[in-house]
Amino acid sequence: MTIRDDHALAADLATEAGERLLRIRERTGFGDSSALRAEGDRASHVFLMESLARLRPSDSVLSEEATREERLDPRRLSASRVWIVDPLDGTREFAEEGRPDWAVHVALWEGGRLTAGAVALPAQGRTLTTAEPPEPPSFDGGRFRIAVSRTRPPEFVQKLAYLLGADLVPIGSAGAKISAVLTGEVEAYVHAGGQYEWDSAAPVAVAQAAGAHASRIDGSELTYNQADPSLPDILVSLPELATSLLSGIRDLHR
Repeated sequence: MTIRDDHALAADLATEAGERLLRIRERTGFGDSSALRAEGDRASHVFLMESLARLRPSDSVLSEEATREERLDPRRLSASRVWIVDPLDGTREFAEEGRPDWAVHVALWEGGRLTAGAVALPAQGRTLTTAEPPEPPSFDGGRFRIAVSRTRPPEFVQKLAYLLGADLVPIGSAGAKISAVLTGEVEAYVHAGGQYEWDSAAPVAVAQAAGAHASRIDGSELTYNQADPSLPDILVSLPELATSLLSGIRDLHR
């Protein structure tokens, strides 16, 4: 097993899960959004869990759709390799016809760090991966854009945007928001409304491989495979903006 194999596996699994989700969307339709969300979550989770059990049988897995007992399994905390997956990031957007801002996340936490990951954006027809990380655009000054939640943007981020002269851009899933930083649709993503490890592990793996800044909003390191999978806040940005964003966040929290 090589690291290159893990990069390719993450990309292949995320892409295949995404293609399955597109077929479910087409087959089920959008008449019953609750049923569509449930079917998407279940089918993608089963595919990823069965695939990892077959292809990486000695590794542990932390999935959003796992049972509480599975998440609390103490063997995960001592495992040297843990796959952290979100079978369907952005179920709300998945169940809305025409929305492309949902994703599938597959990441590997190994030896205390993220070593491989992929974010499939099926409705956008692309997968961002640590195998070939995108090159983020450079920032040449002026106003910039911060990705925020469509439904619950943190109040302090609105104040941060005013303080730094930035515009807010509502985007659906966390994976879609972080991917937007890497593809040039926005320059930063700031969130402090509560998340879990599976919401950010794969997109952070790709962001770090691409050379973007990724941290907690106090500047501390993002860590994964913890007993409590809550990871309530995050900052991902072009590296040129990280210092200004962290400084502005500190000023607002004094």
